[in-house]
Amino acid sequence: MRIAYLHAGSIPSVYANGIHVMRMCDAFSAAGHDVTLYALPPSYQAHDPYKYYGVRHRFRIRTVPLPDDTHSSLLARAETVRAILADDVPDLVYGRDPYSVLAAADLAPAVYESHQLWNDAHALEVESRLLSHPALERVVVITHALARDLQAAHDGLGPLPTLIAPDCAEVPVTPHGPTEAPVLPGRSGAVRIGYVGHLYQGRGIELILELAALLPAFDFHLLGGTPKDRAHWEDPCPLTNVYFHGHQPPGAVSAYFPAFDVVIAPYQRKVYTADGIAETGRWASPMKVFEYMAHGRAMIASDLPVLREVLHDRVNCLLRAPDDTHAWLTAIQELMADEALRLALGNTARREVLERYTWRRRADHVLAGDSLIV
Repeated sequence: MRIAYLHAGSIPSVYANGIHVMRMCDAFSAAGHDVTLYALPPSYQAHDPYKYYGVRHRFRIRTVPLPDDTHSSLLARAETVRAILADDVPDLVYGRDPYSVLAAADLAPAVYESHQLWNDAHALEVESRLLSHPALERVVVITHALARDLQAAHDGLGPLPTLIAPDCAEVPVTPHGPTEAPVLPGRSGAVRIGYVGHLYQGRGIELILELAALLPAFDFHLLGGTPKDRAHWEDPCPLTNVYFHGHQPPGAVSAYFPAFDVVIAPYQRKVYTADGIAETGRWASPMKVFEYMAHGRAMIASDLPVLREVLHDRVNCLLRAPDDTHAWLTAIQELMADEALRLALGNTARREVLERYTWRRRADHVLAGDSLIV
């Protein structure tokens, strides 16, 4: 099948949506489909976008710029995308850009993927038109919470053809990942606590620094973050056991996981995207959580309703209240005192990813639409 994936973000970029889109295009390609990704021009310089993201297939990437940052330009870009597709009509239009997917929906069947509710009235109106379009086969969402809220936001349209497909991960050949892990700074023999992800508001960076102050014998490694966000946290940080590694190419991140004894996902009750533009904590399905699981690392995560859709305390992780520093402290201490528990949690988590949460499995699932949930 020939799939046109329509993306409203840049490729490459430093943002998580780019990782998700590239992983899905890679999985569609692995399933034998002919994929072309339409995206904004790069916002991050990388010589080879496929190597940068660590994807295996070199599907086509075609850039379609945005004239300017206005609603009219979003519509204009969508029409440009449609004109390109009209010259070579695909079998399926798939994407997270409601403007472009709507514009192209009269050309081919469409699948729309949503990761949050729009807080912009114009975008919400465009999304509503897309959700009522006869060419829309289904809408893919990442959590049950988002499925419920999306239905409520568009309740006048009747039951939506919703399919729930959580985020996923690439599973390393061995649970310990690449044989050559990067050399990390810090003390030889010190316990290493790892965090991978952006440093935005609501990601729990304050909690990590509190824990580092309470556990001076442990080294804390934070992987990710733009230069601006990294400077915000690192410059005033007096702790000598905290290491900020900054943004790394998504394709290189896998090599770091084997170096961590415990990984943490301290999401707060409100989680914001870049520059605080949107609050998405209610619907989040963090890719980094699935990457932790895929690498068989013992994880401590925030006990939030949306994360409980995937995570289960003392089964595939330890869950702790995001605002209870003492509970996180004792959870780290418990894991480091109980190797059997660390191994059991990590092994269960990795097995669950293999069985349920691989990108290839997700790609097959969203195209088949074999489990619609209204």
